[in-house]
Amino acid sequence: MQIDEEQLKKFISESGLVSKTDFNSVIKLAEIKKQKFGDALLSEGKILETDLKRMEAFVLGIPFISLVKEKIDLSVLSLIPEPIARNDNIVAYKKTEKGLEVAMLDVDDLPVIDFIKKRSGLKILPRLTDTISIKAVLMQYRKSLQAEFSNIISKDSAILTSNSTSNTEEKSELELKQMAEDLPVVKIVDSLITHAILQNASDIHIEPGEKDLTVRYRIDGILHDAMTLDKNAGAGITARIKVLSNLKLDEKRLPQDGRFKKEQDGEKISFRVSTLPTFFGEKTVMRILKENTHGFSLESLGFHGEGLERIHTSLTQKTGMVLATGPTGSGKTTTLYTMLDILNRPEVNISTVEDPIEYQMPRVNQTQVKPEIGLTFANGLRSLLRQDPDIIMVGEIRDGETAGLAVNASLTGHLVLSTIHTNSAAGAVPRLIDMGVEPFLITATVKTIIAQRLVRRLTSTKEKYFLSPEEIKNLARVVDLDRMLAFLKAEKLVGANDTWEKIPFYKPVKSNDSEDGYSNRVGMHEVLKVTPTIKDMIISGKSQDDIEAQAKKEGMMTMLEDGVYQAVLGVTTLEEVFRVVSE
Repeated sequence: MQIDEEQLKKFISESGLVSKTDFNSVIKLAEIKKQKFGDALLSEGKILETDLKRMEAFVLGIPFISLVKEKIDLSVLSLIPEPIARNDNIVAYKKTEKGLEVAMLDVDDLPVIDFIKKRSGLKILPRLTDTISIKAVLMQYRKSLQAEFSNIISKDSAILTSNSTSNTEEKSELELKQMAEDLPVVKIVDSLITHAILQNASDIHIEPGEKDLTVRYRIDGILHDAMTLDKNAGAGITARIKVLSNLKLDEKRLPQDGRFKKEQDGEKISFRVSTLPTFFGEKTVMRILKENTHGFSLESLGFHGEGLERIHTSLTQKTGMVLATGPTGSGKTTTLYTMLDILNRPEVNISTVEDPIEYQMPRVNQTQVKPEIGLTFANGLRSLLRQDPDIIMVGEIRDGETAGLAVNASLTGHLVLSTIHTNSAAGAVPRLIDMGVEPFLITATVKTIIAQRLVRRLTSTKEKYFLSPEEIKNLARVVDLDRMLAFLKAEKLVGANDTWEKIPFYKPVKSNDSEDGYSNRVGMHEVLKVTPTIKDMIISGKSQDDIEAQAKKEGMMTMLEDGVYQAVLGVTTLEEVFRVVSE
């Protein structure tokens, strides 16, 4: 179903939705950029998407459907799996004798129509819709599944509670194994995992209390209560997770770590499992890692300007170290993988030592650390150096031995990428010295240090506002406003004569797409380049604060300043920046 471009131009011209001047300028622009006329109108902001889709539907002779306030029956909605609906922007909304009516953004997507026809065994009737409608229906998937899972869990945990004996009794390994294979337990654990994946959670916390069992999901860095189960369901759920991750069932006094994999809707997902004895029983935490997540760029992670240039320069070096620092879950590994992706060319040999392997990369030799059999970071790195690598990635520098080996690897002609736990870029220097690395070796090897945190991203339904004089005064207490304004002017985000009163900021607005006005996360970064001046300061034993002050003089944007930069861009809010970076 191809749209006749000439006919679309004619209808839009006659509709009066676009002025004649805009209409003619967009036609020329579309020819230069070799874009479709409709796409050019949208990208230039000359027409609303809903109006364009209505026009396209009119040209094609098919109905335009708005589903913003429509409640779709779950049996019809689930005829198209949620990942396909999300990726291909297509949803099923009505089933009649004539066939299945599907709303989509691109009715020319024949492979997906064919797939749904084969899957459902029904005649497919395509209808045009807009992005807002698709987003509204995707939220219905989540709510319907949430209700469905809550029903499964409440029903199954009731069965589980009635079947279980008193929690005070110690169960043998055989009894625990039988509990783990019990159908209600299997269904509950599967439901918890599936639900977490659909919610884009990064962690699942299963916490025993005095009277009940709380399940929480970490979504976009913040924990949310998912559900509360009966306390007696805890033993079976923990046993099931232990069976999946090959942990000892009858060991409840010591912490245990394990992992397992699962495939959902064609996506490979790894789970890192940790159990910890607490006063009311074993607490279980599962970290969710999507293995085939890829396609990031440094720009999409939030890098820009001078910081981005510094990273690209350090990646062109043949030797030296590039370090990513920050707390657990701040996106350090994603940054390293994105850099590896840039460096991943046929003429170089890239080898990694990781715990765990979070993303699988083609043409990269990835080694999983196994401390229980003696394969530590240090031993893995020692062996890896005999494998003729050009570029080495060490998942984390945790001790002096690994730090020493990583430094030696970079001295002997390798580019080494790694992570280290510190709060700021300058903080990596005293941390390495504390691990036993000599200052003169740090200056000889470390080229660039990146510190980062993740902030929640605003959705498109954000609200613009301007700072009051009082708010500007409060902002001046934590950020050098003149320096910040110079950064914004240098990157042409604000006009040459703009003041803080004229710079817009944004607030979150609740919508169908998000309950709190945020969705996904983006990084705030500071990129410290180890310049000759900073090398002299490291050798002479200057403090972390002195090194940071010098780096700022040399043009480093601090993490807090980068957060304000992201807030001016409209990517996040000032409140979110201060929540994450409270110094």
